[in-house]
Amino acid sequence: MWRAKWIRMEDGTPEEFAKIIEMETQFNSNLVDRLITHLKLLSDDWGGYKMSRYDHCLQSATRAFDDGADEEMVVAALLHDIGDTVAPYNHGELAAAILRPYVSERVRWIVEHHCIFQGYYYNHYLGGDRNARDRFRDHPWYDDCVYFCHTYDQNAFDPDYDTKPIEFFEPMMRRVFGGEAAHLELNLGQ
Repeated sequence: MWRAKWIRMEDGTPEEFAKIIEMETQFNSNLVDRLITHLKLLSDDWGGYKMSRYDHCLQSATRAFDDGADEEMVVAALLHDIGDTVAPYNHGELAAAILRPYVSERVRWIVEHHCIFQGYYYNHYLGGDRNARDRFRDHPWYDDCVYFCHTYDQNAFDPDYDTKPIEFFEPMMRRVFGGEAAHLELNLGQ
């Protein structure tokens, strides 16, 4: 396998960085496959819910699809809890970071903040503030996040709901994550 000759980036050549970008682009072409593999880690039944977190994510995406949401939102609903295995207390931020180069700022914001908004349904049972989301009341996407949580998230624990399989969502994921330009823009500081 080809390797750059430098040990400090400042010593690299334009040709080496071009080769690195070429290799990175090839690696990133498998991003959707890696995301699906990671999403399936949520299949373990560790939370006491009526269904696994993986099935919950599939059902959230199905509900978004059935509601007529665009593909960005459907994929966001699918991946909104993907970080639960490695970032259980800030999984929304992790999922939003994954989605950021590929979705609108609105969709990214909804996913990032869904944990706070979702608390409306249970925080008061745990001694917390169910209205913690209200600190964002003046935000332009407040109502959108309320809608996301109410319509796609808090009610997506129904084992009898006709939930679509991951194979149904894979083409949507490939379309949403197919954009290279946003990734390069973020890395190039544009």
